[in-house]
Amino acid sequence: MSSNFKNLYTSNNPPLEMILMRGSKLESIHKVHAVISDKKGRVLMCAGNPEYKSFIRSALKPFQAIPFVSSGASSKIKNSSKSIALSCGSHSGSKLHAREAFKILWEYNIDIHNLKCPLKKTSPLEHNCSGKHAAFLATCKKLNWPLETYLKGDHPLQVEIFRIISELLEIPLEQIYAERDDCGAPTLYMKILEMAKLYSLLSSSDNAELEQISRAMTTNPTMISDHNRFDTEVIQASHGHVISKGGAEGIQCFCKVNEGMGLALKVEDGSKRAKQSVGLHILKQLEWISELRIQDIEDKIIKLPEGVQIEVKGQLKFQES
Repeated sequence: MSSNFKNLYTSNNPPLEMILMRGSKLESIHKVHAVISDKKGRVLMCAGNPEYKSFIRSALKPFQAIPFVSSGASSKIKNSSKSIALSCGSHSGSKLHAREAFKILWEYNIDIHNLKCPLKKTSPLEHNCSGKHAAFLATCKKLNWPLETYLKGDHPLQVEIFRIISELLEIPLEQIYAERDDCGAPTLYMKILEMAKLYSLLSSSDNAELEQISRAMTTNPTMISDHNRFDTEVIQASHGHVISKGGAEGIQCFCKVNEGMGLALKVEDGSKRAKQSVGLHILKQLEWISELRIQDIEDKIIKLPEGVQIEVKGQLKFQES
């Protein structure tokens, strides 16, 4: 990814901070790097270091779903939009989500024991990544690729995903660095600017598969997480104009649908509450969602004990060349 911007981590755009007070005393400070990118990977606005690196974790899922769509595997499934959305989601493991993951396997006559995501309660279908794994398996069945090794980095499916990401980011394939995510699938190490570029592409209509994935996510928000969970609430509050997808260890990505802008943030210490608070703070600044709707999300998601207060300091600033 090329950029004309130098020395990005300056005193003119320090990281955002989420400050937690208990009574009158400071208890925690969380530093957050955030960037907005266009489809060419150019920094539009930022706070902190746009080139801060981290694993993208589950925020990679919409892009891991591309082969599920491009291979035609998803089109065999009745009401495939829900299945596509679930493959992008980190769901709550409800019966609704487990049934949808099972439906993907059922359509391709794949035994549930082929799922390699960790067992939750009674079934791996309840794991928050079961939709992604079921879509992986369906794609492999469609393309006659091995099922047993579908999570290995040298498996044809994972090689194809790495190729797609390198193509979208316009970087050499050898620069793709993968490690095992907690569910067993590969996740990628990259700049938050690269994460933002991916989400800017998700928000545009330039790529047919990403447009289909974007539409599936916005029309089936409960498949992405669940009611009273952050990503679903953001998509619903925006009436489908904003896509939200989080990842573990303080990763949160957004995009404004049809506007070719992606937003990515990383909390240095990985705090979930900080990424959600700062994410809403930025959405308010950008006016992507109304203040009233943001307040509704805060009331549902960020529940603070009596005597505890949080404040987010800082804003995204336009990046000067």
